[in-house]
Amino acid sequence: MRNKHLLTILILAVAAVMTGCDPKKVYSHYEHVPQEGWDKPDTLFYEVPPVKEAGTYQEEIGIRTDISFPFQSIALVIAQDIYPKGKHLQTVKNCVLYDETGKERGNGISRFQNVIPLTDIQLEKGDSLRICITHNMRREMMTGISDIGFILTKK
Repeated sequence: MRNKHLLTILILAVAAVMTGCDPKKVYSHYEHVPQEGWDKPDTLFYEVPPVKEAGTYQEEIGIRTDISFPFQSIALVIAQDIYPKGKHLQTVKNCVLYDETGKERGNGISRFQNVIPLTDIQLEKGDSLRICITHNMRREMMTGISDIGFILTKK
């Protein structure tokens, strides 16, 4: 009987590992935003380690908000440095989080998870990224945001 339970646990653990990992996901990290709000000069930093193979990679921004977020969208400034090339990229991305009727586009009930496609980027083996994200809203302090993430996936 004990061996049967052990075998069941082992099978469930293997299934969880096999279904829980995305082998193409190279990097996924979220930075927490203070509960009192995200101040305009506050920068969030992400350090992507050197990639193991050359190719095209999909970049995405993850945004976690709650029901107190006061706007339909948020404008983010995303600055990237590619090393060792020393190449600098910068873009402003308007991330729409709610539709025209006020319905959230993300998943959740009182807190919402949105993943916004950013761009495709060509990287060589050994390239690494340093990403800096700030908000570009008229209001200095943005409330209702709990986390901002950066996700890199091999295409």
